[in-house]
Amino acid sequence: MGQSVRAALDGEPRLDAAPPREWPVLLDRTFGPDDITLLRHEATGLLVAAGLAGDRLDGYVLALNEVITNVVLHAGGQGRIVLKIEDGSMWCVVTDSGPGIPGAYLDGVRTPETFQVGGRGLWLAHQLCDEVTTATGPIGTSIGLRIALGGIPDSR
Repeated sequence: MGQSVRAALDGEPRLDAAPPREWPVLLDRTFGPDDITLLRHEATGLLVAAGLAGDRLDGYVLALNEVITNVVLHAGGQGRIVLKIEDGSMWCVVTDSGPGIPGAYLDGVRTPETFQVGGRGLWLAHQLCDEVTTATGPIGTSIGLRIALGGIPDSR
């Protein structure tokens, strides 16, 4: 684990204590094609330590996996992931320097066609997270995935 993760889990403050309004960053690293599985496992461990469990844990990890896989497949193969707790929610922000997301995939509301190949990553993220933010353009994309901690979904 990285130094910031170890400090959050082994030093003060602890994830199982009453959470402060904002935690230090739990994970901040660049990634490429060979890092997807490692990132998924590392993020899962941090999410479990923060109290996420069950279907909400599985769904959030799936959303995170879809977004980082999209970076590798469609945005030049390299990206950055930041995982942090803020205001009682886990935030995962994934950025890349790719060409931007085509408009047809941005709303997250349009259900992909049954036989459509691809196009489900952002749609899944919108279904599985409490909030999804997207900033995209010709010099890159930033996607934020938020899920409330404590087992209670919210719809801010």
